Amino acid sequence: MNIKRIASTAAIVAATLGLSACAGMSSQDKSTAVGAGVGAVAGSVLTGGSAVGAVGGAAVGGVIGNQVNKPPR
Repeated sequence: MNIKRIASTAAIVAATLGLSACAGMSSQDKSTAVGAGVGAVAGSVLTGGSAVGAVGGAAVGGVIGNQVNKPPR
């Protein structure tokens, strides 16, 4: 593991924990934040620590997390 990969993963986890602790967030907002955090970590790992992979993973994870708690129409 290189230091860049460890630092980016730690920053993403810290940001996710900080966002998920906000009391004013709805359940859907929390799911979006958690999905973005998990997606960022997964994207970074799958692309070997690439920042582009982390951002892409965060975007995809955020969208998935946002859709998890939506009631069906």
